[in-house]
Amino acid sequence: MIFLFKKLHYFYSIFIILFFAVLFYPMYYVSSGKPEWWGFLNRLRRLNSWICSLLMGVWFRFRSEEVLDKSKTYIYCANHSSNLDIMVLCILARGRFHFMGKDALLKNPVLGIFFKTIDIPVNRESKISAFRAFKRAGDNLDQGMSLIIFPEGKINDEHYPPVLGEFKNGPFRLAIERNITIVPISLINVWKRMWDDGHKYGTTPGICDIYIHKPVSTEALAIKDADQLKDHIYEIMNSKLVIR
Repeated sequence: MIFLFKKLHYFYSIFIILFFAVLFYPMYYVSSGKPEWWGFLNRLRRLNSWICSLLMGVWFRFRSEEVLDKSKTYIYCANHSSNLDIMVLCILARGRFHFMGKDALLKNPVLGIFFKTIDIPVNRESKISAFRAFKRAGDNLDQGMSLIIFPEGKINDEHYPPVLGEFKNGPFRLAIERNITIVPISLINVWKRMWDDGHKYGTTPGICDIYIHKPVSTEALAIKDADQLKDHIYEIMNSKLVIR
């Protein structure tokens, strides 16, 4: 009976997400056309995320060690275990922001329009693609546009419940090169509501706990410190990822 409920909730959730993606699409299409409209585009994404999560019965409970400065440019680093993670970050991020994600999202019916415009697709198997992606991200950071990235590079679908995977080096080198503060974020139990895209175990309504750690400055660091910074951020994020 529980599994049937989860499956029914999954199909209901997919319907809600697709319905509002279609409803918002004309506004997304228009506002994604010019960079000067991307602030409005992000407000639409935040509104869409709130509406979908509420109708799905999913509530986000945020706890933060420090109030984030809306005027400051950040690199937001979060663990990745669910398709709900993007909703969480759209709601959480402040000011102007964009995502970096795998290039397969270019074909995603919901997210494709963003990864063809405001967001940055990357093929992590290609050094040229990765170089171009981080070059573009660096240019955007220089223009005051925060970056949202999942440093694991993908959803870890080899473990259920999920465990924090190995981090890629790129975000941490970029943070040091551009002197950008990193905001570590622990998405504690979002996987319980929807693990991966939800098709395997179904989905459930409920509360998602998100812990926003104190921002980590990179001002005093050099490129040679990138691995140390990566390990430090990993430990911070993993400290809150207790399976419960």
